[in-house]
Amino acid sequence: MENNNWWKRAVIYQVYPRSFADSNGDGIGDLPGVISKLDYLKTLGIDAIWLSPVYRSPQYDNGYDISDYRDVDPLFGTLADLDRLIAEAKTRGIRIILDLVLNHTSDEHPWFLSAKQSRESPYHDYYIWRDAAPDEADGQAADFGAGAWQYVPEIRQSYYYQFSHRQPDLNWANPKVRQELYDMIRWWTSRGVGGYRLDVVDHLGKDPFAGYTINGPHLHEFVREMSAAAFPAPLVTVGEAWSATIERAKRYANPDGSELSMVFQFEHLLLDKAEGGEKWDLAPLPVNKLKQVFARWQTLLHGCGWNSLFWENHDLPRIVSRWGDEGEFREASAKMLAVLLFGMEGTPYLYEGQELGMTNRRFALDDYQDVETLDMIRTRRAKGYSDAEILRSAYGRSRDNARTPMQWDASENAGFTTGTPWLPVNDNYKEINAAEQIGRGDSVFECYRKLIALRKTYPVFEEGAFTLLEPENDALFAYKRETEAEALLVVCNFTSKEIENPVPAEGMTLLLGTYGDDQSETLRPYEARLYRKGD
Repeated sequence: MENNNWWKRAVIYQVYPRSFADSNGDGIGDLPGVISKLDYLKTLGIDAIWLSPVYRSPQYDNGYDISDYRDVDPLFGTLADLDRLIAEAKTRGIRIILDLVLNHTSDEHPWFLSAKQSRESPYHDYYIWRDAAPDEADGQAADFGAGAWQYVPEIRQSYYYQFSHRQPDLNWANPKVRQELYDMIRWWTSRGVGGYRLDVVDHLGKDPFAGYTINGPHLHEFVREMSAAAFPAPLVTVGEAWSATIERAKRYANPDGSELSMVFQFEHLLLDKAEGGEKWDLAPLPVNKLKQVFARWQTLLHGCGWNSLFWENHDLPRIVSRWGDEGEFREASAKMLAVLLFGMEGTPYLYEGQELGMTNRRFALDDYQDVETLDMIRTRRAKGYSDAEILRSAYGRSRDNARTPMQWDASENAGFTTGTPWLPVNDNYKEINAAEQIGRGDSVFECYRKLIALRKTYPVFEEGAFTLLEPENDALFAYKRETEAEALLVVCNFTSKEIENPVPAEGMTLLLGTYGDDQSETLRPYEARLYRKGD
């Protein structure tokens, strides 16, 4: 009998197909490329692949602008290739999780092409419209910077968009829209898909006329309806919810299964933003606040919800560049951040290259490609920011940081492609690559592989209650996880200096130490130790 909660002991690996592995030399990663690397992922030990969108798309927002929900974009291959990926992954015990973009479509989707031709179109009410002249402003702004309404002169109406005018928002208040989407999800499930990641789930159910662009009054009603209609167990479902609070997360991840398995919440990843600023305004990480945020989510969801555990994804900078050390202690800090996260309660997510300790790439300002970054550059130049100031923000926060090609080996283009990569490979690929790390016992890759194996071995990783230790020590992140039968202790030096270790580990066995078996009273730079007690 299949375990409906298999995802509680699973580790999920995100593949950004465009940047993972290119099989045909066109410089763009593809589905046959992913298939060719399944044995690598099996060696790592992951249980599922979250596949960023591969649907047909004009690629204005790298696939998050879908023009056909039921076909694969030729950039990535064919529907038959995706079917083969699902089947090949299954033979290795790996499930495929698709990315669902349900908040909006591309402006090239057939629904929208019809909707903007006539108010009488059967698809007109699939989107959100208002009668308005093009110069009428209401103070609303889209996430990528421009106004939130786009005028269509043919029908003398404006449509609403939360992100870009190339991504018109779907009207979730229309039950026909919801049923179309549920039918599509069931169609993919019938092809063997093992779960879904829901893009910006907290925007579903918006009502811009009432001022709700997020967390609308019908949001959870819609999510429950979708779950009942399209998400049978043992599918895993995870919603991206930047606005999630702990109370909302309890509803999303209710153990009764009425909504989702879990959500991605981002409170911990908003801590190094300058107070009152935008995402581009950088500030030092307050380690003690990081500890407090993790402790609250760990303790308040225990027994009544479920956490997702992640440092990186396709929208976020590399964690080593962000909160670790890119230089002398790159590997040490990457391993420390791995141990810190993987010891907690929840489902860990790895983003491609994170298991190698990949870093941000230093682009020239005119080489960035991400639509959000380009908008920031344009806007800040208009406001008088210097190019040096803009470049610092882009290097720290651009989504292109995570999208550079996967670094497989030291050959040309890091083994990603035989052609010209769509985005330049990081210059450090000869030092940081999978071939160099696999089998080297002290590598970042092998650290992650050990952590994944440990999570599958000891129930305390799934069940243990969390207790934060040394809450005022801004150099140390330490905590316990305990059940009646087992206990874990995680001790991490969050600095580039040696510090004294104030946390005793009497009667416990060292499962993993990032500096080997050393158990001295001094913690070396970015050292992490993972202990266990139990039968």
